[in-house]
Amino acid sequence: MKTDILAASINEAPADVLIVPVYRNESVTEGPLAPLDAALGGTLGELVDTGDLHGRCDEVTYLHAPAGIAAKRLVLVGMGEPSSSPLQQNRRAFMTGIRAMRGKRHGAVAVADRGEGSAFRFGEMAAEAVAIAAVDLSAYKTEDRNDLSVESVLIQTTSAREPDVRRGAERGRHVAEGMNLTRSLGNEPGDRMTPPILAERAAGMAKEHGLQCEILEESKLKELGMGALLGVARGSEEPARLIVLRYEPEGEVEGETWGFVGKGITFDSGGISIKPREGMEWMKYDMCGAGAVVGAMSAIAKLAPSRRVIGVIAAAENMPSGRAIKPGDVLRSYSGKTIEVLNTDAEGRLVLADALTYAQELGATRLVDLATLTGACVIALGHVYAGLMSNDQDWANDILAAGGLAGEKLWQLPMDKAYREQVRSDIADIKNLGGRAAGTITAGYFLREFVGSTPWAHLDIAGTAWIEDERPYIARGASGFGVPTLVELAAPVAD
Repeated sequence: MKTDILAASINEAPADVLIVPVYRNESVTEGPLAPLDAALGGTLGELVDTGDLHGRCDEVTYLHAPAGIAAKRLVLVGMGEPSSSPLQQNRRAFMTGIRAMRGKRHGAVAVADRGEGSAFRFGEMAAEAVAIAAVDLSAYKTEDRNDLSVESVLIQTTSAREPDVRRGAERGRHVAEGMNLTRSLGNEPGDRMTPPILAERAAGMAKEHGLQCEILEESKLKELGMGALLGVARGSEEPARLIVLRYEPEGEVEGETWGFVGKGITFDSGGISIKPREGMEWMKYDMCGAGAVVGAMSAIAKLAPSRRVIGVIAAAENMPSGRAIKPGDVLRSYSGKTIEVLNTDAEGRLVLADALTYAQELGATRLVDLATLTGACVIALGHVYAGLMSNDQDWANDILAAGGLAGEKLWQLPMDKAYREQVRSDIADIKNLGGRAAGTITAGYFLREFVGSTPWAHLDIAGTAWIEDERPYIARGASGFGVPTLVELAAPVAD
């Protein structure tokens, strides 16, 4: 999809559709909407008077062949009441407007700049929003697809803001491509996204974007002694893989190397501690942490920051069989620590334990892991925030700030030493379940045992990695959550 910038009046944007965000009960005779209303001969005022335009969140008002503007159609999208995050409100409005075009033949779309906030961030947000909303990812439907047909996007802005909007849009396009890659990986059915296939897709991305890639197969994992990862994979016919992606900058390199580690459980039945039937189909998304690492690394390669970044993905399928690990078994991790398995459905932390240890061995001096780790996180934070746990407050602050700039909501949970008691085992160094109380935190504390003093943060994205019910602004399925935060962290940019 082609994206371009137009420095001109909102009325002059040529497109099949012009999308304009509107606040609730906003004046149409003053402020950003006034030139548009004047060009339309007072039509916006008439819509307000007749009750056809309120500006409620996600409300869409569609005008065909409006006289007085260059666009062939006008879509006004409500943002609700003004807030402290106007760019995020604009972002949702653009996405809702694009999604409202499903089934219509509107190949050229323009979005309007209201002049709110940083011009760079507006450009980034606008390009990202349109690219995300324009992808449905319904690859296996053969009829009633209701596809979008957006071929080009024009971001309208002023001459003063145009250079920064253009710069931001270029970045936003790369981030969106990474998010859509993550979404496409997550949306694949479990039979079409096994650990070997995930490794092949990651390797293909690396080759395309100039990243180094190494795939460790089971024979190598056994040689290394990755007992936790191999233990999880033991019940499946699909072999485990450890995937390593390396970004090596050209020229001068910043001192520290950052490691992004992803949980890649391509399907999670729960193993011997099998999950209930209801909702198990969603467990194809248990590899969305891994998907986020793949997507982020693709964007980082294109943005070319001066910092080394390593992506490590532990990929396995968690299935019950005669070979599967059982409650009460003890695994020896790659670090040498022994793990008592109380619940085979607490498998994500097992594969991450080996991956975190290996990432440090590869040279990572700061770590972030992403995982759809606990249902307890969904109970605590719902589908709005991801949980953040860390052993280093400065590092946690950096990640929280990156999430804020990227528009992803993160909530920090405590890591008091008292939680360590809940994962203390009588027969091994640690156990993989701490009980119902503080389940998200004790899962994080389990991971903390495998990072030592290395600054580390764990993002539990169980509630944000996929969307169960289609929303006005985004399709049902994998969300791509985590990619914008990782990119902002690895490739920060001044507004």
